[in-house]
Amino acid sequence: MNLGGKTALVTGAGQGIGKGCALELARAGAALIINDRPDNPALQRTTEEILALGGSCRVLASDVFSRAGAEQLITDAISQAGRLDILVSNPAYSRRSDFLDTAPEEFEKVVNGTLISGFHISQLAARHMVERGGGGKIVFISSVLAEFPSARSSAYNAAKAGLNQLMRTMAVELSSHRINVNAIEPGWIDTPGERKFFSEECIQEEGRRLPWGRLGTPADIGAAAVFLSSDEADYITGVVLPVDGGYRSKDCRSETQISDSRQSG
Repeated sequence: MNLGGKTALVTGAGQGIGKGCALELARAGAALIINDRPDNPALQRTTEEILALGGSCRVLASDVFSRAGAEQLITDAISQAGRLDILVSNPAYSRRSDFLDTAPEEFEKVVNGTLISGFHISQLAARHMVERGGGGKIVFISSVLAEFPSARSSAYNAAKAGLNQLMRTMAVELSSHRINVNAIEPGWIDTPGERKFFSEECIQEEGRRLPWGRLGTPADIGAAAVFLSSDEADYITGVVLPVDGGYRSKDCRSETQISDSRQSG
């Protein structure tokens, strides 16, 4: 899949899934504009890795959790690159806590950083794509938690579920402009963010429990983003693509279920 001649903007590209998407898009030939918070030093490392691949990369640090920050990012991106063909929208903020103990301001911060910021950046990018004509690709990074009510993640679960429905509605409205809008649902991905919460032992053990025998990698998600951003995905819009190594079916296998004899015993 060749993305040569295309310009892609990836938010949250300093590390983890955003970085994986940026690197895979660069490998496919897209010219990259990468974004993360102004105080994130990891953005420079992503830039260096893209350049090492022989790719083109511009860096625009801004806080897309606010409308003003999103507007500044899109304005600067268009000013520097001339156009945007691909948006990978990956802003997110997550904090785990029991529902009964979740502070209202923390719930709002998660929803704002995950859903509302996704609205801001995608609306602004879509307006540009409509104005210049020629279609475009918008890919949201969602989560399997949009569909699984995992405990201690009420705000994040709700925000990602809302993001999926936002994507579907956008796909309906933007189809006449030939703008494909889709979402990727990563399963459990081995990222620096996950390692803040889980030990190496836990990550390895949980990986072995998945049908694919390992946790996913940012590159796995990046490969899916390349596909959805390519001409090969021209006839795909309004779709949620799970990239989870079988996460959603991990408890359906015979070896994970209680045998009939044990149930009757």
